[in-house]
Amino acid sequence: MIRLHHCHQTRSMRVLWLLHELAVDFELVVHPFDKSLRAAGYLALNPAGRVPALEIDGEVWWESGAIVELLCERFADAGLGRAPGEPERAEWLIWVHFAETISQHLAALTQQHIMLYDDTMRSPVVMKLEAARLGKCFEALNRRLEGREYLLDGGFSAADVAAGQAVYMGQRFAPVADYPALAAWWARVSAREAFKASLPPEGADLLYKEEFYAPW
Repeated sequence: MIRLHHCHQTRSMRVLWLLHELAVDFELVVHPFDKSLRAAGYLALNPAGRVPALEIDGEVWWESGAIVELLCERFADAGLGRAPGEPERAEWLIWVHFAETISQHLAALTQQHIMLYDDTMRSPVVMKLEAARLGKCFEALNRRLEGREYLLDGGFSAADVAAGQAVYMGQRFAPVADYPALAAWWARVSAREAFKASLPPEGADLLYKEEFYAPW
């Protein structure tokens, strides 16, 4: 039994996308992005009161990067991970976890543009700094992807899923089109059926109401 606890347009999307790529049976529980994640019942699954939480065979896993690694080990035959001792292991781990570097800037930008309820609490300086830092992350991805179809020479992997989910959210604050190799890769990964299956359904209550949020 696999059950994923998920909120639309959050880091739990990378786990949802990966589950679709693995083509395994699972149950999806969608939570609102609100204080209900602090309820005692959910805190028993994820003590940080965040998504994702993955119930699997009587265990509960949380932290999206760890879940990506564990799922790739559990379903190794799918070829989306790189096992210890394999030549691409270090690069795979680096790019899987680089998604969190991107996400820390996304979290700051999301807070500035969306979560703070009063304009006097928002900082144009923070918006500009974090958007520039996000752009540097996109530059790093772009350099890596020059001359490559995917982040690893060995082909599509969970590293592309983790980074792809971060880019999916990051494009609301930094234009992907400014980075040609990144844009070409993004077109490839976002055309995958598993990615499309992980998108919020039509009519869902979305975190991001706009396509792009420019710094003030």
